Amino acid sequence: MKTIDLNSDMGELPEAIADGTQEALMPSLTSVNVACGGHAGNEQTMKTTILQALRWKLAIGAHPGYPDRDNFGRHELNLPPETIADFVFEQVRTLARVAAECGVQLAHVKPHGALYNQAARNPKIAQAIANGVLRWSRDVVLVGLAGSLTLDVFREAGFAVAAEAFADRRYEPEGSLRSRQLEGALIHDPAEAARQALSIVEQGIVMSYDGTEVPVNAQTLCIHGDTPDAHKIAAAVAKTLREASVVVSALFRPSPPRS
Repeated sequence: MKTIDLNSDMGELPEAIADGTQEALMPSLTSVNVACGGHAGNEQTMKTTILQALRWKLAIGAHPGYPDRDNFGRHELNLPPETIADFVFEQVRTLARVAAECGVQLAHVKPHGALYNQAARNPKIAQAIANGVLRWSRDVVLVGLAGSLTLDVFREAGFAVAAEAFADRRYEPEGSLRSRQLEGALIHDPAEAARQALSIVEQGIVMSYDGTEVPVNAQTLCIHGDTPDAHKIAAAVAKTLREASVVVSALFRPSPPRS
């Protein structure tokens, strides 16, 4: 029997938190990645998002990104590895403190946006992320793009890892995500996203933008919370997977409190 975690990036849009749009996704999810002050978020949005996630019994992780709010962390930056390690550490540490105040430990860390995509092809950036998290703790799962070198670097740094695929993004033939700057990068149709999710889970295959079959072995699937009608996409994905007898369950478990 197949098992998959469904995650979403959260705490990024204050208006979505305020109007209930963000929490509307949570019944379909098993884990959330919370923006922690880099590309988006502040301590109030972190706390609100964590408390919402706890209501739905979701695993909670950190979502550090480039401290570039003007571009939502989606523009590639040329920063020294030491700088990347520093801001990853500070962001994760901040979220961990807020989470502890809410009575929960972080279970995982997933980089955001351009940082995530650069790490998938640049081992120095992947190592910088690992170094930053390591300054806080090794007792979390690090999430990276399925099939990328990120996962190898994270493993070599001593972390448990989770390979991630995307229900609502299209792929290039070599397995990278299609750039958001290009046509067709996002999947908006809930039924199409659900079909892609099922193909990834059941067959280990995703169709690239040009129709090439791309092998994908994933333990967690992402549905972006900032996509219009994301809650409909998440609901369709979860429903389709469960109807196919896929177990939708949290992969990530928080580590025990540190003494």
